[in-house]
Amino acid sequence: MAGQEAITGFAVAVVREDGRWRCSQLDTGALAELDAAITELAKLRSTGAVFGLLAVDDEFFVIVRPSPRGASLLLSDAAAALDYDIAADVLDLLRVDPPEEDDDAIWPEGDLEILADFGLPGAELEVIVGEVDRYPDDQLLMIAQRCGFADEFTKLLDEV
Repeated sequence: MAGQEAITGFAVAVVREDGRWRCSQLDTGALAELDAAITELAKLRSTGAVFGLLAVDDEFFVIVRPSPRGASLLLSDAAAALDYDIAADVLDLLRVDPPEEDDDAIWPEGDLEILADFGLPGAELEVIVGEVDRYPDDQLLMIAQRCGFADEFTKLLDEV
């Protein structure tokens, strides 16, 4: 696993409250440990929805949506669990076995309906995840555009 190597990317908290979107940067530790991401997101007190978008090493992304019943998760590439602790943590929490070492297929694992209540049905999210020629940040921007928080998302990424 890439546990001791520096992980690049970004982790963004997205909050929808009173009809407005707000994006803020999460600590980079959220890229390495799923528990850290869930804990940071859970600390954001909001009467509206809260979820996290994590782009890891230009390889894959994770969407984390904590709730009192537990976190809803989407991992864009299950094979990332072979190389990244956070991806392995996602599969572990989902109770899904990681793929075989020689399996180079890319497929998502988790809740494709995770953002359906924001206008992004699972079928469309699956198409975005299937855009394997795009980097995770591009895919997450497509998600932000479809859900309606692209301006806030882009502004934050320009600052990071």
